[in-house]
Amino acid sequence: MPGIDRLPPLRTVISSYGLRAKKSLGQNFLLDLNLTAKIAAAAGDLTDVNVIEIGPGPGGLTRALLQAGAKHVYAFEKDARCIGALSGLVAAAEGRLSVVEADALAVNIATAVPSPCAIVANLPYNIATVLLLGWLKQAQAFRHMTLMFQTEVAERLTAVPKTKAYGRLSVMTQWLAGVQIAFHIPPQAFTPPPKVQSSVVHFVPHPPQENAPSFEAMEKTVAAAFGQRRKMLRQSLKNLLGGKTVAVLENAGIKPTARAEELTVHDYIRLAQIF
Repeated sequence: MPGIDRLPPLRTVISSYGLRAKKSLGQNFLLDLNLTAKIAAAAGDLTDVNVIEIGPGPGGLTRALLQAGAKHVYAFEKDARCIGALSGLVAAAEGRLSVVEADALAVNIATAVPSPCAIVANLPYNIATVLLLGWLKQAQAFRHMTLMFQTEVAERLTAVPKTKAYGRLSVMTQWLAGVQIAFHIPPQAFTPPPKVQSSVVHFVPHPPQENAPSFEAMEKTVAAAFGQRRKMLRQSLKNLLGGKTVAVLENAGIKPTARAEELTVHDYIRLAQIF
């Protein structure tokens, strides 16, 4: 889009509006437009999608989403300094960009944005997992999600049973969505550079499942199991199931002597259905 191409460089925008990244807001600005374009491309065809972005900052990824042909971008920004910095981009977008001053933790974005919608965001690392779990609870509202996390978190999201990274986050995520790491981004790509590598992760919600347990039942089951992951399930699930623990496990076809990391996502679904 010619209007966006004529905008000043992101470093100029940052300097003009005094946008020094705030650690308290988990800000690390991504200024490499080749990388922001790669993130937008990882999200797939956006031409008929209302795209939700969280924490646009100076607007690097926002520019890429608009240039990738997103139908409309809704950018939720908590930092009032960034609202003014995005004003030039709003004008250049010619009605395809809405900047909403709001805390993403306090907004139900699934109902705030028209369908079909998808989330594409470089998430603030200090709230990334909390945001993800909230969105997974209503996963059917989104066509897909393309999100950036610390690589350590990305590896937990995609981990398989019997590995150290496999845990509560792995099970809850893979129960509700297909998930894969698209690519990694080194620390030096950001301003300021974080101390860790980052990864872009793509999620596609699973279709609704028949007789699926409630989110709360699944969450309680998984949390109880991994809360004492070194113990056998007959012990770690005792607080949840009491004297019925062994019977429930056997009824689900699971050995009472197994440990949390040995169970597949489907094993946890069966357990939660019984619970």
